[in-house]
Amino acid sequence: MPSDYEIGQDNIRILGLDVHNPVFVVASLTIIGFVAGVLAFRDAAATAFEGLYAWLASTFAWVFLGASNIFVLFCLVVVVTPLGRVRLGGPDAKPDYSAWSWFAMLFAAGIGIGLMFFGVAEPIDHFRNPPIGVDAADTAAAQRMAIASAIFHWGVHPWAMFAVVALALAFAAYNLELPLTLRSAFYPVLGKAVWGGFGHVIDVLAVFAALFGLATSLGLGAEQTAAGLAHLFGTPVTDSTKVLIVAAITAIALASVVSGMDRGIKRLSQANLVLALMLLAFVLTTGPTVDLFAGFLASIGHYVAAIGPLSSWVGREDLDFMHGWTTFFWAWWLSWSPFVGIFIARVSRGRTVRGLVGCMLVVPVLLSALWMNAFGGTALSQYLDGGDRTVVAAVQAQRPELALFRMLEALPLAGLTSSVAIVLVVVFFVTSSDSGSLVIDTITAGGKLDAPVVQRIFWCSFEGIVAITLLVSGGLVALQTAALMTGFPFALVLVGMCYSTWTGLRAARRH
Repeated sequence: MPSDYEIGQDNIRILGLDVHNPVFVVASLTIIGFVAGVLAFRDAAATAFEGLYAWLASTFAWVFLGASNIFVLFCLVVVVTPLGRVRLGGPDAKPDYSAWSWFAMLFAAGIGIGLMFFGVAEPIDHFRNPPIGVDAADTAAAQRMAIASAIFHWGVHPWAMFAVVALALAFAAYNLELPLTLRSAFYPVLGKAVWGGFGHVIDVLAVFAALFGLATSLGLGAEQTAAGLAHLFGTPVTDSTKVLIVAAITAIALASVVSGMDRGIKRLSQANLVLALMLLAFVLTTGPTVDLFAGFLASIGHYVAAIGPLSSWVGREDLDFMHGWTTFFWAWWLSWSPFVGIFIARVSRGRTVRGLVGCMLVVPVLLSALWMNAFGGTALSQYLDGGDRTVVAAVQAQRPELALFRMLEALPLAGLTSSVAIVLVVVFFVTSSDSGSLVIDTITAGGKLDAPVVQRIFWCSFEGIVAITLLVSGGLVALQTAALMTGFPFALVLVGMCYSTWTGLRAARRH
């Protein structure tokens, strides 16, 4: 460990807590103030969220798109150069988790609730309003672009963002023996300066990004759970229902928090993956199976062909798509990157740089593509072949949370599969909240991995509180605005992180 720093040396130990000063103090007080202010002025907050979202999306789209392209290029260069041979933890390090457990946790943390929420709704919306000049009247072309552009939002770009943070922090923690916090990623270029004010700012921003990114996901999960319960049992979809859902699932997450990493997060993540694969297999076998399998490789090809135009912000006329979809998704992924990156870094000791980054750019991307092709392709087939307009109607009515259940309704065992879908959303909800509180606690405890459990309970509770606050003060727009607000500064942080990690890996390779 570098002689100029000791984990926990700046921590405050009082009332059973062990927290970093000033990161915990600034982050917690600011978030408490945000919650109190928004709840006190709900109507004004809703108006402010709507205006801020429109301004951020239209003004800074080029920053989000440009930065995301840098992350993809960085990851590709790291994989193909000799730097990919560096092992995280040293030449003799062995992985702490099996490939199955590691991928299950990576899947649960990195993909989360989003695939459930957008897996049907997004391709349908892109089919109705295809991007980059594709004519909606050309049904075949619009269908191809619908799946390809949905895969684009869940493909290489978001996973490159996660990989940048995961690689930077795993290298800092296991090769440089630094605390598992965001500031450590900049040690190769800044040295001892990361323990001062610059590092405090980086870690506080990371807490905000992780908390609001998680709150966005939890809010979407509550929206979809409420819609599913209404679809199955006629439960009214009200703010009160959504608040109760968030509260109930946060309580389950708290139980998982107390049980620890191996018994809680790992087992839930494995259950997550099994349930998701079962639902995916069901849709593939009961939907238009031949067309879905035949279309999978074709969809990958269409995605690769469209990735250049979709990644560019120059000369675009499809501004609704670029601002309303791509900019939001890139901001959301960026706000998730501290949480996902730290979590993946924590479970990735012993893997090579090439193994970590290469797997993150291939396996979950292929799974996401298969998911979008299966769920979106089935919904499009129902509409085009049978004239079933229930899914399209849900999207047109601005009820994307209903789209999945409308699609399952046209397949066998609709009641059972809709129930499984609700359970899957809940389990995603719990694993995201559980692993998120673990990550935020690690940052606010100065990199300690064994901080008191009460601190994780505090952050797990506030993830639910922030999600509730955003839901009742602006709904989906408030959730999207929260992701944009926290994702923008992190785009710049991650660009700097690429340079710092490159510098550190080159030094490690020389030695």
